[in-house]
Amino acid sequence: MKYNPILVLLLSFVMLSCNGQSSKYSKSIDAKAFSEKIAATPNPQILDVRTPKEFASDHIDKAININWLGDSFVVDSKKLDKTKPLFVYCKSGARSQSAIQKLEELGFTNLYQLQGGILKWDAAGFSKPTDKISGMTVQEYNNLVRSDKKVLIDFYAEWCAPCKKMKPFLLKMEKELADKVTIIRLDADKNKTLMTEMKISELPTLLLYDNATVKWRQSGFVSEEELRKQIQ
Repeated sequence: MKYNPILVLLLSFVMLSCNGQSSKYSKSIDAKAFSEKIAATPNPQILDVRTPKEFASDHIDKAININWLGDSFVVDSKKLDKTKPLFVYCKSGARSQSAIQKLEELGFTNLYQLQGGILKWDAAGFSKPTDKISGMTVQEYNNLVRSDKKVLIDFYAEWCAPCKKMKPFLLKMEKELADKVTIIRLDADKNKTLMTEMKISELPTLLLYDNATVKWRQSGFVSEEELRKQIQ
């Protein structure tokens, strides 16, 4: 029986894609499952691999911080118990995935990664309730999108790769299309109250308003060409 090499390659790719980020020693699970697994584990080991500054601003209860971008990740990780489950998360999932791979190399065999990071955790309602306002209030935001022109809001973060890629053409469009649309970029890390209230769990997230009503919403990278089409 003859095999089509291209077909075999495509099937292999599909199978790998379906397996997602999980492996023999790690599982990538959503916020609900992550929370339930932690609750069912006695004295759970919870690892936050963000920077100390991010960790100080908010983190999952009982988590410890070992910065993936720091110089001592390997040394500090070796102090953890490899015989117990280890729950790993970051802001959106990219750093925790890299950390998971390194932890597997170090001999950890029971790893759980939080899909979408703490952004998904917060959006799912698992963060601790707080009365503290971080950044812009919802009322201020609502006033911001009330305009005679269209308003495009871009929720971004400095560490977000797609956000960095989109920044140049967003700044260019802000000037070129000033008569048609007001483009406002909001740093997600500085506007956590809005992120939680609006259940924004991916970056970048763009919202296009017309008469204070959302006409278009996009999470993830969008090209300049597509964005211009939406604004027209």
